[in-house]
Amino acid sequence: MRPLSTRVTEIQPSMTVEIDTLAKRLSTEGRSIWSLAVGEPNFDTPINIKEAAIRSMNKGLTRYTAPSGMQSFKEAVCEKLLKENKLAYTPEQIIATSGAKHAVFNAISAIVDKGDEVLIPAPYWGTYPELVRYCGGVPVILECGVEDNFRLKAEYISNAITDKTKAIILNSPCNPTGVVYSSEELKYFAALIVENDLYCITDEIYEYFIYTKEPGVSIASFPNMQDRTVVVNGLSKAYCMTGWRIGYLAAFGNLAKEIAKMQGQTTHHPSNVSQYGAIAALNGSFESVLMMRQEFSERMYRMSEVLESIENIRFPKPEGAFYIFADVSAYYGKTTAGGTLVSNSVELCRALLDEQGIVIVPGAAFGCDSCVRFSFTASLPTISVAMPKFKEFIESMR
Repeated sequence: MRPLSTRVTEIQPSMTVEIDTLAKRLSTEGRSIWSLAVGEPNFDTPINIKEAAIRSMNKGLTRYTAPSGMQSFKEAVCEKLLKENKLAYTPEQIIATSGAKHAVFNAISAIVDKGDEVLIPAPYWGTYPELVRYCGGVPVILECGVEDNFRLKAEYISNAITDKTKAIILNSPCNPTGVVYSSEELKYFAALIVENDLYCITDEIYEYFIYTKEPGVSIASFPNMQDRTVVVNGLSKAYCMTGWRIGYLAAFGNLAKEIAKMQGQTTHHPSNVSQYGAIAALNGSFESVLMMRQEFSERMYRMSEVLESIENIRFPKPEGAFYIFADVSAYYGKTTAGGTLVSNSVELCRALLDEQGIVIVPGAAFGCDSCVRFSFTASLPTISVAMPKFKEFIESMR
């Protein structure tokens, strides 16, 4: 047989998805598993959203719509962006997508040509560099270490820009670090982006999960930024709609038009049922989101309390999202109670699963092998069992 395309064979699988799949398989085989791995809220989709979706099906609203999505959905997104983010868009500038990941793919596909460099702060969500490579681009990683609390600095951007630099991808609040960039930081980033005529893809899927006093700000709201920025968001996290696969992007006119054309030849529009549910979410009560944010704040406190009690584990307190990214490299070179010599994050996570049944994600998945990621979307009972077991596992290493 002739070989498959290199763009497919060279793309790396999602380590987070692989780990979650393994954990679920072990659980079905009878293993006791405590998962702190996947960023999926453990709450049900709010009832008003489910009822809106059911009504749409009962009314037979299941036909094709425009590739970019239903007009009513795009209007609801425009209202949200204007009210909450101070960003004015028309429905023609909104593209409904099958989740925020699909929106990221659309944005990169439309912007990046072969050989174009794309700046990506690390630690990063593992999908970003893989999609840049898939589209023929070159990911340029901007290392942000634990000593800097994983925060990107303006000079990291300016030092990395070359004549091949095309775009930068920002994620605030950040997966996996929980970093939320302030208005002052974003102002300097925006000035560099405009000065160097770059595109910006800003992934704002965690915007409602911020635990500091300063509200989140979209970089698209800064002077001269909206016309060079793609705003990515979705309903999965805030409204517990992960399986509904509904997201969106907002872009300036010509780019939105080109993405709509591309989507018309690929996925077409996302599910109508999901779009009707999303309209109910965008127009409905915010109470469930506030409740979740409060619950996640409590879970973060419980998880942090245990990690802070373990010697030589370092992590910045998350400002947003629902992850703790902890440096565990002080324990590399040591052997677990089960006899496994640990030299990197993958080996540590594998041994932790084998010996304690606890699932966390290696930092290698996010471009930072010294760390591991904990998700506090797990329930308090799960956290209450898993975190002491993690502490026991670490403190037994010799």
